[in-house]
Amino acid sequence: MPRHAVFAARLQLAGFSVNTAAIKAAALAQCDAALDAMGATLRSRTSVWVPGRIEIFGKHTDYAGGRSLLTAVDRGFCVRAAPRTDGLIRIRGFDPGSGVSPVDAVVSCTLPLSAAASAPEGHWSNYVATVARRVGVNFPDATTGVDIAFVSDLPQAAGASSSTALMISVFLSVAAVNCLHESEPWRTSITTREDLAAYMGAMEMGGPFRALAGLPGVGTLGGSQDQTAILCAEAGQVVDYRWMPVRRVGAYPLPDGYRFVIGTCGIVAEKSAGARERYNRVSLMVRHLLAVWNARTGRADPSLAAAVESSADAPDRLRSMIVASATPAFTAVALQHRLEQFLLETYTLIPAAAAALAAADWHALSAVTSRSQQAAEAWLGNQIPETVGLVRLARAEGAIAASAFGAGFGGSVWALLPAAALCEGPAGFEARWAAAYRQEFPAAAQRAMFFATAAGPAATHWADDARA
Repeated sequence: MPRHAVFAARLQLAGFSVNTAAIKAAALAQCDAALDAMGATLRSRTSVWVPGRIEIFGKHTDYAGGRSLLTAVDRGFCVRAAPRTDGLIRIRGFDPGSGVSPVDAVVSCTLPLSAAASAPEGHWSNYVATVARRVGVNFPDATTGVDIAFVSDLPQAAGASSSTALMISVFLSVAAVNCLHESEPWRTSITTREDLAAYMGAMEMGGPFRALAGLPGVGTLGGSQDQTAILCAEAGQVVDYRWMPVRRVGAYPLPDGYRFVIGTCGIVAEKSAGARERYNRVSLMVRHLLAVWNARTGRADPSLAAAVESSADAPDRLRSMIVASATPAFTAVALQHRLEQFLLETYTLIPAAAAALAAADWHALSAVTSRSQQAAEAWLGNQIPETVGLVRLARAEGAIAASAFGAGFGGSVWALLPAAALCEGPAGFEARWAAAYRQEFPAAAQRAMFFATAAGPAATHWADDARA
């Protein structure tokens, strides 16, 4: 069977439609051509697919031990990887819309697979270096380098987890050529896909995971929501997860007749730039609330959710501590708003949204989604005029529900629609939404992107000799 057909068959098994699998198979073939041009070995190549994700509900809940509703998109990283004879990671990346030939990289970097790997702060290669350093420390027997070629159609720094997807793409490639799953550190600490997601979250943040020591990450104080969505999504489903530790609550089918449409606002939300500091402030308020709670109660709760769930009156006790715990950095009002947003999202809105999805009750989902967006605007404080405008315009154009997602301070908005509303041309929802956004936010709209997506499959990888 021709390799392109093998790619397509394997992707269909993963959960892609025939048409989408064909598009991804063509991208993998483009990556193969790039590896050929790089002089990579023809033997023992590995295919990797890593999607972006949508946080449907769960705004800044993961690092607080809360709950999220998630799905993968059908855009992401198509990767081909080949082992090297040295300890280097050599990467060439391509944008399918750039018009660049398969042998001319849009981005490239070469780094050692070791704790000595380094890259400039704020550069995309810093995510690669973070993986290289962590593998070098946690898996000291991993000495085989890798040639990686990738094609990505994910919007960058737009809230769809492009940076996390890049890190997972590199890690899965390195893991494949070094057979990390057979190593003692892996067998000891990583036994499920949820464990792998939690480990990748720790890698990005810089913390340890079980017996695997921590190292400085990319500088964000987050959790493992993005990694879990990417690694544990289910095709056609919205998955429901709790955090700290990662544990699956359930999954709810998205009916075949419905699709998500993503609108990126065009304002960069780059984790390695200014948005990181604003993101980290939202996270640090949770750490502050938890530290105050543990100090005042003599407890050692590991998360804000654990504190809240420790007794029926815990939320009110936390509220009573806020005024005295205010600091110049965190006012009482800011802490109150941060706590209330977490409580509302985790304990009221997400259970209601899960019930609405399970029952396909779109009226209820619409109402719950609106409350979540309002809380993000008024209490979480991570919205900007462009994301607020995208939500409002999506609803005006007929979306069942719409909400901003991701870290915030830029990023994207999801809208849920019947597939029949997504016809091509100016009459379709996607075109109308984009046109309305261009009229209201002409500068940002020059960098915006709009695309429809199914609830896609999780990350997957396979070796060339694996059966399709």
